[in-house]
Amino acid sequence: MRLFLLSVAAILVMSGSQAAPASLSVADHPSIQAALDANPGKLVHLPPGDYEISAKIRLRGQGGGLAGPGRIIQTNPDQPHLEIEDAAAVEVRDLTLTRPEGKTETRVEAILAIRCRDLVIENVRVLDNWSNAGTISLRDCRDARISRCLVRNYMRISIDDRTRSEDWGYAFRCSDGTAISLDRSSGCLIEGNRLIEERLVPTREVRDQYGLGDFVKKNPVKGKIVNDVMWNADYTDAWQQGSAIVVNAPKDSTMTRVLGNHIENAAQGIDIHSDQVIVANNIVANAFIGMKAMHGSRNVLITGNQFLRNSLWAIGLMPGTGADAENSDGGSIVANNLISGFGHGDAAWIWGTERSPFKFDNGQEADDPPLRDVLVQGNVVDCIGEPRYRYAVIIAGGQDGPQGLRFADNLFSPGTGGVANVALPE
Repeated sequence: MRLFLLSVAAILVMSGSQAAPASLSVADHPSIQAALDANPGKLVHLPPGDYEISAKIRLRGQGGGLAGPGRIIQTNPDQPHLEIEDAAAVEVRDLTLTRPEGKTETRVEAILAIRCRDLVIENVRVLDNWSNAGTISLRDCRDARISRCLVRNYMRISIDDRTRSEDWGYAFRCSDGTAISLDRSSGCLIEGNRLIEERLVPTREVRDQYGLGDFVKKNPVKGKIVNDVMWNADYTDAWQQGSAIVVNAPKDSTMTRVLGNHIENAAQGIDIHSDQVIVANNIVANAFIGMKAMHGSRNVLITGNQFLRNSLWAIGLMPGTGADAENSDGGSIVANNLISGFGHGDAAWIWGTERSPFKFDNGQEADDPPLRDVLVQGNVVDCIGEPRYRYAVIIAGGQDGPQGLRFADNLFSPGTGGVANVALPE
């Protein structure tokens, strides 16, 4: 009887009934980068095991990519794990990306993609990349897909410096971080991801430990949109910054789908600054804002989502400083969403009971065009026991308040003051 001995690397590249060439395994090269450079346009296999790196892994060109199940440990806090630039049809799959103890705090991404098309990031786990940058961040990309990934513990203690803005004029300590960030990107799909923060939850103990909300710098002149109480107190309640998912640049991004994601303990669950967006079938639990669309977001479809234990709003639509006459908010649909346990989140002690599950607001500046033409239909606000909100719906008044809102077939549990602060337009 003859014995055939296969190398571990050869076994690991077996796929189905055929074996991939051994050169497609990282095991046959001195480093991950060397394996990618030796196999342009090919999907390189990363066998099980730990792979320490101190410089970012670069992916370029047409096709190929990197597939796990190995674990990449970035020991340099100043470097991301992967940088994908000027690439087309690259795939990153099944990897685990993390940082060692003592090196988890960073200001950079885990995955940064720039000017890519048809990029796929699937079943990637990113653990303990504590950053005020987007953990998985896409810039100037088209037709990308981020699917079935896990991002756990992505926030850090930071300083939010707004002293260069005449609108704000102060800097403050905050918790900050975003799990998935899209900027100036179109035609992208964010689906089935789990985005969970377990460290920096908004308790009094965490606030006091890090001095969150305290001003660390202030301009001589008060910001134009800052209220006197906050300015004089040198403190802001809004010390939870960042989002689980943010889609930026409404003049340059469009046609994004945010579908079926599971979000826990974010500051803001889903933050939309974009046009022609679908936000559907997501679960957002224990965020102080479930989701919002503003700064010139048009034609946003918000449907079939579950928002539970939110504290400030579950769903908010409003203009913002990024809105103008050529970049207005509205033409949107909010339908068939379920809001439960509102006011029972960890941040409820900050925001109190004057908040509402639905908020349709006016602008932040006098020249912001009003929110217009929103259909609100078939939604449920479910409250068991004493409500922890005054109104289920708040619609801002004034000349620049929302216009053309329509409400139909909703079931809103009244707050302590009733269903809404005004008669709901039908």
